[in-house]
Amino acid sequence: MRQLPASTVWRRFLRHTSALWLVGAVIALCLPAPAQAMADKTLTLSYTCTGGPFSDTTLSVPLTMPDTATGTFDVKWRIPALTLRTAPTTTTQVHVAGKLMVTGGTHTDLSKTGASVTSGLTSVLAGQVTSTVSVTATTGGEVTVQGSTEQGSLKLSLASAPSEVTSCTTTSTTSVVITVGQGGTGTGTGDVVTYSCKTGTEATPQTVKVKVTLTMPTSAPKTGEQFSIGWAGTYETGYELEAPSTGLPAGSKLYAYASISGITELTSATGVADLTTVTDGDPITLPTSVDMKTTSKNSGSATVKPAAINIGTSPTASVIECEVQDATSLKTYPLTIGAGSGSSPTPTPTKSKSPTPKSPTPKSSSKTSFKTEPSATPKAGADTGAGGDAGPDGRLFVLTGSALIAAAGAGGLLMRRRSTTRP
Repeated sequence: MRQLPASTVWRRFLRHTSALWLVGAVIALCLPAPAQAMADKTLTLSYTCTGGPFSDTTLSVPLTMPDTATGTFDVKWRIPALTLRTAPTTTTQVHVAGKLMVTGGTHTDLSKTGASVTSGLTSVLAGQVTSTVSVTATTGGEVTVQGSTEQGSLKLSLASAPSEVTSCTTTSTTSVVITVGQGGTGTGTGDVVTYSCKTGTEATPQTVKVKVTLTMPTSAPKTGEQFSIGWAGTYETGYELEAPSTGLPAGSKLYAYASISGITELTSATGVADLTTVTDGDPITLPTSVDMKTTSKNSGSATVKPAAINIGTSPTASVIECEVQDATSLKTYPLTIGAGSGSSPTPTPTKSKSPTPKSPTPKSSSKTSFKTEPSATPKAGADTGAGGDAGPDGRLFVLTGSALIAAAGAGGLLMRRRSTTRP
């Protein structure tokens, strides 16, 4: 048998491996992209202001809200930096009162304190305050939000001197539209979740209460498609989750879970969000929103409700674990999963002309043992987001690994051929 030159062997090897990589890249590009996180919408209102403790005559106030909502949603008013006519003699805060015009929902008039005001200074830093809209439109409907043209629809004052008010009026007619997702109530009626939170090494669990709102997809996801369920929570006053006395590790995150029942192999959704720095023993600020993701293998109707929340550097390294105490009384949200657009063809068996010899089955050794990793699943099992398929990124790694194995096999065969041709 003629021995091939080394240069020819390498050219053939590279040609085969390049083809394998190309096939893997094409398949990876055809995989569906992961679901995008829900975006926010911003409505910017221009105000003309007169009187009161502030000398600003015009203000531009951005209002931020989600693009989809269910039940209730927050409107965040970003009040710009302000200037006082006279420096205060005591440290205080800016009090903000505001009104909005809402169609498809009702707005609870804003009345909250925001940015701090330092004694002896006339400059006030920008701040943020939040009001709430309750959705009355049905699933698939819309909520329209715009500024109220009522005289004095935005009022600014100092918390230490509430009678002196800077009155602001807007002529802005722009609006934003929020789509109403799948929502509603099931057997439960409460949206305040009571948690029992084990914090660090402290013996007594904390009782924490969070008003949780879940935002469901605006249209029915299909089998095999990743989708998101939005999680938003605010503490009930006096029931905040406090950081342990030993503090939180650097890089700690909040992991939120939703429990899903009614569809086989779809048990939950999981989301993660970064946390801001917190002083030991102080309340932990909840993230503005968390996108909980999952994928269903089967179609059908399900119900969704809030589940556990954990805090740590990873899902398996929790410093704080919070378990739901009143699951049966919680508000539930309906979820519909539609059938996928395609199906895998059934392979047709073919007859072989010659029998294929069977490879001997290796005997297993009774001495071999396997370690089982401990499960990171919180109690109630369905709270971890298990039940969904691996995401597109995972499939890409599988494809890449397969290509590498095939390439290695091709190289081995060529090297074997070279060795057999040597004299």
